[in-house]
Amino acid sequence: MFILGNLLIALARVLGVGLTIYMWLIIIRVVLSWFVPNTYSSVIQFLYAITEPALSWARRALPMSLWRTGIDFSPLVVILIIVFLQQFLVRTLLQLGLSLQ
Repeated sequence: MFILGNLLIALARVLGVGLTIYMWLIIIRVVLSWFVPNTYSSVIQFLYAITEPALSWARRALPMSLWRTGIDFSPLVVILIIVFLQQFLVRTLLQLGLSLQ
């Protein structure tokens, strides 16, 4: 059972790092949206391509009444979901892995 425990611990750590990186990518995109980025830059195109699926899902999930404010709340929703996954899913996998060692 220790092999499964080690696998779950490793999975939890990799998932935690991946979620943290994705959260920082969203924060960088939000900060860049305050400026006029060069959209032809390959870095900006990569950033938009990697973050747009989650942000477009959050935009569809938000009620239309929030769009009247002119503020895009989708990054906040995605960041809150990431924090929830870090606090619940990653910790649960880590605890389960530790209990199986």
